[in-house]
Amino acid sequence: MYLPNQKHLIRAMRRVVMFTALFSVLISIHTMAQTSTAGAASHGAIAAAEPLKKGYAPVNGLQLYYEIYGNGEPLVLLHGGLGAIEMFGTNLQVLARSRQVIAVDLQGHGRTADIDRPLNVAFMADDIAGLLKHLGIQQADIMGYSLGGGVALQTAIRHPELVKKLVVVSTAIKRNAFYPDILKQQEQMGPQAAEFLKQTPMYEMYARLAPKPEDWTKFITKISDAMKVDFDLSADMKALKTPVLLIAADADLFPPAHIVEVFGLLGGGQRDGGWDGSGQLPSQLAILPGLTHYNIFMSPGLYTTALAFLDKSK
Repeated sequence: MYLPNQKHLIRAMRRVVMFTALFSVLISIHTMAQTSTAGAASHGAIAAAEPLKKGYAPVNGLQLYYEIYGNGEPLVLLHGGLGAIEMFGTNLQVLARSRQVIAVDLQGHGRTADIDRPLNVAFMADDIAGLLKHLGIQQADIMGYSLGGGVALQTAIRHPELVKKLVVVSTAIKRNAFYPDILKQQEQMGPQAAEFLKQTPMYEMYARLAPKPEDWTKFITKISDAMKVDFDLSADMKALKTPVLLIAADADLFPPAHIVEVFGLLGGGQRDGGWDGSGQLPSQLAILPGLTHYNIFMSPGLYTTALAFLDKSK
């Protein structure tokens, strides 16, 4: 529970934006505080379950933590920045009803200790490729939210042979797509935020899960340094052959026009789909109503939309 004299801090933090490497990693205080209860309420009888398998994969000098749930076609699930596997709550079990869900704590997040390299989505994508090879999985679908969406995209760009389909949630493909106030907040972030963020549930989760909780300030400093890096993946998106489901909230960190632009790079929005669907593409676009970047990952509609795409035969 927050003390009364912290209310002004809470209001401010709801608008603080964190970005790691090339992609946004924003999570609000209110959302993080409510994730577990809201997720449980959304799915009623669905209860938390123990993973069928969990462990650490030695990849690229990193001990990458993962958990496996359910059976079926493999689906790698990637959390947002400053998050961990826990942020998906009981929604993970929705996916695990028909999929073998491989949930991952990315570099420096959750139970995966940071190492001496930048927080870069390209490096993290190589980690996912290494994990799949470690598990003996030749090809998998990948679903990622925010930072995780950036890692999913980079995995398909750098290791296309490993990726069957992508679900990319609330992820911009170029830095200048974000609203001007978001860009301004990026520029204002710095290592001094580490102490301030100790008042938040994000730090509580980090302190509870991280192998080295004392690395918090170092971790936030790396995020602050990385978030100012410019990026534009337009050319990579245009060349991408992997089927992609692009999902955004109608009140996301960037205008809906951006995700429509990205869909266009994949060939979407160029012609009528036809009465028989013959004009449709393997890639799809969904803008979910009444949601924001801060709560889309808790929406049941996100997961039903994703599964419909993943289960659709080519």
